[in-house]
Amino acid sequence: MSDPIKEAGRGLLRYRPKSFLKLILLGFTLVALPLIGALIYAAVSIDRLAVQSRQAVYQSVQIAHGSRVLLDEITTMERGVRQALILGDATLLEGFFQAHARFVSQLNKLAALSLRRDQATALAQLRTAETPIYQQVLSARDSPDSLQPVVNNFVPLLVQARGFAQGGYALIEQEVSAMQDRASRTRSIVLWLVLALVPFTLLLALLFSVLISRPIRLIDEAIRRMGQGELDRPVSVTGPQDLRYLGERLDWMRQRLLEVEAQKERFLQHVSHELKTPLTAMREGADLLASGVVGELSDKQKSVANILYGNSLQLQKRIEDLLNYSAIQAQSTALNPHQVALQPLLDLVLQSHQLAVLNQRLQVIQHCPEMHVYADEQKLCIILDNLLSNAVKFSPPGGVIRIDARVQDKTLVLDVRDAGAGVDTADRDKVFEPFYQGRQAPQSHVKGTGLGLSIAREYARAHGGDIILVETDRAGAHFRLLLPLQLIQQSHA
Repeated sequence: MSDPIKEAGRGLLRYRPKSFLKLILLGFTLVALPLIGALIYAAVSIDRLAVQSRQAVYQSVQIAHGSRVLLDEITTMERGVRQALILGDATLLEGFFQAHARFVSQLNKLAALSLRRDQATALAQLRTAETPIYQQVLSARDSPDSLQPVVNNFVPLLVQARGFAQGGYALIEQEVSAMQDRASRTRSIVLWLVLALVPFTLLLALLFSVLISRPIRLIDEAIRRMGQGELDRPVSVTGPQDLRYLGERLDWMRQRLLEVEAQKERFLQHVSHELKTPLTAMREGADLLASGVVGELSDKQKSVANILYGNSLQLQKRIEDLLNYSAIQAQSTALNPHQVALQPLLDLVLQSHQLAVLNQRLQVIQHCPEMHVYADEQKLCIILDNLLSNAVKFSPPGGVIRIDARVQDKTLVLDVRDAGAGVDTADRDKVFEPFYQGRQAPQSHVKGTGLGLSIAREYARAHGGDIILVETDRAGAHFRLLLPLQLIQQSHA
């Protein structure tokens, strides 16, 4: 036999309300309903107990009071008969008859109560015992001397009346005990009801918390993935109809973003390839002009040719960045690893930036032990070039650039630090995003594409490593390249 709670849980999970508000209202109702039921039951039980107790106390008091009145009236009747007998005055029997009338009236009042069977029997016996006495007194009304036998009949009547009174007091004790038992039983029932309903209510609250929070969590996760550019996984939201519709709209947005991303990649590839061919011709033409192959140029003409040639190189580098980024986005980051000497590669990269270093009077301090890296030489060169280019770009004139390489915890650690303004706090989380331009870019420098660090990091991750921005109290930016041990072999030459 299946657990009813589990069956109810599965039934609720299969239930699909049409709106999120209806789900909340349903959950609130089902969670509050058991508690409301328990409160109603407790209120009804207490009210019933109060009514029963009030009736029991009232009846017990009426019986006790009636018993005392019966005893008093029997005593009054006996006293009236004795006085008439002793004084021989029949007029003194008037007190007896008045007491008898009150006695009969009290018997009728007691008989009208809801008496137990033994009490009703005792009350009937009391009435039966008093009736002959009344008949005898009534017969001897004119001859008081014949009342002597009647006086002796009051003794058993008093005994019966006292027995009835004791029964009334015993009834009070029984009712008090019964009220205590009922109160204890009611308290136990309410306590067990609360103990049973509290975990059940908590279980319902937990179940509806899951039902309510699950679609919200799915939507939040979908928005987070879309914000991070993870557009491959479809958005699927279960729950109320309006939230499922919202999930469908998010999935539609994801598909549109995929289309826009694909269009952007195609645009970058086409534009980059279309620009590369004429740019090569322009660069070669400027080089020919500057070198004097097509004829001697004046100093001003050579200066203009050199400017054209330098800017064509800058433009070619920007186009190559776009092509590299397009290749990364198309997942064309396959590696061709082999043994690469790190120091000569670093010197080659420094040599390509020598002109900028000289123009800004920069000092480059490097500490790189002899080691060979098992990596893709071209992509590692791009990583180092982008890190050094970033350091040169943000270094002030006369600044110092430090390059330190070491092996730590089976990982190659290469630090590149400059003495510039550093990375703004607002840019720290976005500095590796493609096309993002930082706030600290010097105004005099040629503005880049914002792809250098993004490409470098993607290539580092393709090697199984990473590039991180190290927080430091010193001036300038501090970037760290990490490559795993399996791609590193220390040279012992």
